[in-house]
Order: sequence, then structure tokens, then C-alpha cells
Amino acid sequence: MKIILDAMGSDNAPDVEIQGAIDCLMEQKDISIILTGKKELLEEKIASIKVTKEIKNRIEIVNASEVILMSDPPAQAFKQKPDSSIVVAAKLIKEEKAEALVSAGNTGAVVVTSLLIIGRIPGVIRPAICSTFPSKKGHTAVLDLGATVDCKPEHLTQFAIMGSLYAEHILNIKNPVVGLLSVGEEEEKGNDLSSATRELIKKTDLNFKGNAEGRDIMNGNFDVVVCDGFVGNAMLKLGEGIANFVFTSLKEGVKKGNVFIKIGALLMKPVFENFKKKVSYDEYGGALLLGIKKPVIITHGSANPKAIKNAIKVAKKFITEHINNEIEIAINKTKLIGGAIQ
Repeated sequence: MKIILDAMGSDNAPDVEIQGAIDCLMEQKDISIILTGKKELLEEKIASIKVTKEIKNRIEIVNASEVILMSDPPAQAFKQKPDSSIVVAAKLIKEEKAEALVSAGNTGAVVVTSLLIIGRIPGVIRPAICSTFPSKKGHTAVLDLGATVDCKPEHLTQFAIMGSLYAEHILNIKNPVVGLLSVGEEEEKGNDLSSATRELIKKTDLNFKGNAEGRDIMNGNFDVVVCDGFVGNAMLKLGEGIANFVFTSLKEGVKKGNVFIKIGALLMKPVFENFKKKVSYDEYGGALLLGIKKPVIITHGSANPKAIKNAIKVAKKFITEHINNEIEIAINKTKLIGGAIQ
């Protein structure tokens, strides 16, 4: 099994990508990795790392002379940087040189490139970024987190189908409970989009339980929550900001506190570490770009080697679970024509 890793995508590329790839290869004996990026730089970095020849033999480097920056406009960068590590990686996927793509690069550029080069699964109207939020029961899958900001009811209905399959195969949840994000749990609450979407999803075979409020994501009342990419991305950034604020505030409080606070913090260290593990994106690796013909995993720009390693492992599971085949079957079973299920 071959997985492509965009080696120039993260804020600290290519060091974290290389180390994450090596760490994953040491754990996973049945995969090999193709790194796309500046070949001479990558070869120099890998040569300086003490690792077995067997591991190095499972790493292939494909040159890409350009890098799409986080600040680059996605569509413009796609056109102006055809030899970027992201574009080269997507072309290799299209040529079936590998089975999945992982990138910590510019999210918009990954989405645009995946759409234009790899293409959508037959029947899928729009792609969706799906990831997990921690909850009282484990995790809640939320989508879309930014791939499609302006949505129609049929888009959200397909997101619900894809999200349900994600929860089933990646989170191992049988018959996942699906909810539609709204401003109240009562059926009459919401806007025109949510009302029309709710009626469509009701006609599917999903375990749909109606409206979900924002607090339901953390409460664990739903396994999958669907929303448009505008709301989802804003919610994701808010969640990241809150988590960062909590950890920073706790550290500052301990640092400025008296001896009793410091002793208390030391005693509570296992609790804090467990909480950090639960909310950290490093643990789940990355978000899946659902609806694309081949598995595409997008991880955070500030990813560390652990996040890269886990993103590659998610890609492997995506492949072995044949989720794209399941999506194509389910999407084409629920035929959406003109905003209605036929």
C-alpha cells in the first residue's frame, strides 16, 4: 500500500513530515510512502536521520520544485504553481501511483487541487471536510468544515450520508445517529436551508434524529452533525481558540500561583494530560476530504510528527475500509435530482 505525503505543506516542513513518515513506517509494516517536494532537500534531511535501511527503502521521493504557501489564494496558486508539492501529489494519485494523499498544506489549495485533478466520486455533488470533536461519549463527526461554504439541501443531505459512513467505518459506531445543526432542537426552528434539508434527510435510510444544537456536539447526543462549510469552519476555529485559551490560562495560572497551586497542578497533571489528549488534533491526525475519488486527508498546518503519523494511519484505514466504494453505493442509491430524492 502506497500513500503520498505532501512533504512541503506544514508550517515546519519538511522536518515534521519526514519524521512523521518515518515514525509511521516503523509502526506500519505494510505501507510505503511517497514524499513530494524539493528532492535535494528531502534527500539531505533523510540522510541525516539515523534509521534502518529497510525504512528508507520504503520512502520514495518525487521532485516538486514549487511550494504553495498558506497565504496563497488557492485557485490562483493551483494555476500559477503547477509544480507544487500538492499538485504533483494529486497528479500521482490520478495516475494511480498511490492510493491516498496526506497534506498539512493550504486547505483551500488541497480542496481545489483534489477537485480539479483527482475528481469527485460519481454521484457526489460537492465534497465535504469531515473531522471529529471530542464528546462525553467519545467523538462526534462534524461536516462540512470548510470545503463547501454555500450549500443547498441536496449538498447537506449527501454530507449526512458520507458522514454516517465515516462514523461507521472510522469511528466504529454502528448505526450512527445523525443530526442537522440548527438554532434549536424543535423541528420548526431553523432557516429555509435547514427546513428543506431536514425534509430531504428524513427520506433517506439514515438514523436521523432531527435538529442538533451546538452543545449537542460535545454532549454526545449525536454521532454525526451536518452543517454548511461556512458555519463548520467558524465553529472549528472557535473550538481551537477555546482549547488554546484554556491551556494557556491554566499554565499562566499555575506559573503565577503560590506553592499550593503548584502542588495541586502537579497532582492534577494526569487529568490535564488526559484532557489535552482528548482535544488535541495530534491524536486523530487529520480531517477527511469526503467525496473525492481517492482518500485525501488534510491535517493542521502546525502539525507535529505525531499528527502526520496519525494522518497517514487514517489514510490507511480509509483505504482498507473501502469507504469510497461505500460512499458511491450509498450516494447513487439515494438519487438526488432537482433538490428531491427520486
